[in-house]
Amino acid sequence: MTIMTELEKIAAGVSALLGARFGYYRENSGEQPGGGLSRCDRQFEGVTDDGECTFFRFLYKNVGYVGVIGGAGKEMHAYAALLPAYIGSMQDREADLSKTEYLKRILFGECSSAGIYRYMTKFSVGRSACFALALSVPGHMEEATALIAQYGGNSLDTVVTLDKRNCVLVKFVGEEESEYQSPADYAEFLAQSLKEELGLDVTVGVGSVVRSLKDVALSYSQAAGALRYAGVFSGGGGVHSYKEYMLVKMLEDVPESKLMEYLGEMTDEGARDIFEDAEMVNTAEEFLQSSLNVSETSRKLYMHRNTLLYRLDKIEKATGLNIRQFPDAVSFRVLTILYRLLGK
Repeated sequence: MTIMTELEKIAAGVSALLGARFGYYRENSGEQPGGGLSRCDRQFEGVTDDGECTFFRFLYKNVGYVGVIGGAGKEMHAYAALLPAYIGSMQDREADLSKTEYLKRILFGECSSAGIYRYMTKFSVGRSACFALALSVPGHMEEATALIAQYGGNSLDTVVTLDKRNCVLVKFVGEEESEYQSPADYAEFLAQSLKEELGLDVTVGVGSVVRSLKDVALSYSQAAGALRYAGVFSGGGGVHSYKEYMLVKMLEDVPESKLMEYLGEMTDEGARDIFEDAEMVNTAEEFLQSSLNVSETSRKLYMHRNTLLYRLDKIEKATGLNIRQFPDAVSFRVLTILYRLLGK
């Protein structure tokens, strides 16, 4: 789902305030204001109208725009004269935000480059690389965030609470973190610490390392996506990188009708029985996650080796896929994803 930009939110608020359609477009661009509103392609100063719409200029994040109000006349001209100052005051709300609320706006992509620069200046954030971890915490959020902050190796590291179950750690990469090989490695340490100290089984989504804070919204989007996919495909718990779910994301972007077509071509009644059997699917998933190692899977599932081999044979007979072979294992994984995406 696309996150509405801050300017779009302001425009929606203006429209509700005026009780009239309101749109905008960048000056000297080919953009349209949308909503059936017209453009004004002639030069003008202050406020003007074309008999149907009223136009005015305003600055937002140091970019020039033309605002368009549906309607004309003295009342609309009065509104148009006041709106540039109103929009300007809305964009300056960042100055009154706490550090965590300000950072939350940055994570959600609601801050301009200028706003991010103001944050970096105000809170003495350099141009260090950083990454985001999205955590789902089953209770005791205050204790969990306090512990996460305590373990932060960098004074710039910041924990942002989103709601009663979810928080985000923005971690800056410095020399003191050299003992951790990757964001996932650090996430494993953090999850283990929360388990040992508070008894919490958290789920952690891991985003990629980005060059500076201005790109951290991308890392957070990846981490949040990994957290969401983990709940659907892994049952929650543990540490999950967005890279684990690249295939899921690619298939999720395919139209549902096409996914149904693929599923119909690749399965028959016997295969559907397997994919609707949670125990069989969980056995296969554990086998895949154990790198197709029978002994390791048996140990993890506390299952006799012969029982595991019987189940693998049953899967092969029903689906035609011998998941002890890598190509068939990949095909089985794709089919599992299709079933879950389609809610089968």
